[in-house]
Amino acid sequence: MLQNAKIVAFAGTLDAGRAKAFYRDTLGLTLVEENSFALVFDSNGVMLRVTNVREMKPAQYTVLGWDVPDVTATVKQLASKGVAFARYPGLVQDDDGIWTAPSGARVAWFPDPDGNMLSVTQF
Repeated sequence: MLQNAKIVAFAGTLDAGRAKAFYRDTLGLTLVEENSFALVFDSNGVMLRVTNVREMKPAQYTVLGWDVPDVTATVKQLASKGVAFARYPGLVQDDDGIWTAPSGARVAWFPDPDGNMLSVTQF
């Protein structure tokens, strides 16, 4: 039923100005629309709606992730823009915070300003 429909991604924010600076300026997403309900970004053809919310409890798991060709280069570029990468006890992560999964995928996690957990992965 939905296999041919485009997916829309959502994240919440308590501070639209701070979220706009992060998603547009730090992550480099294109801001398409801004209104009193949400910021709308384009991420390589996928719509991301960062919705204004009154209360928020960030999930403790990844809510948005990007498939990147070179996770090390991406992590270094984001870190140079002030992005702090998460460290998890029990996971062996390299000096850049990148974990290698049993499948060989390499993943690094980082929070947005509202605590939404995001990731970059090289499959």
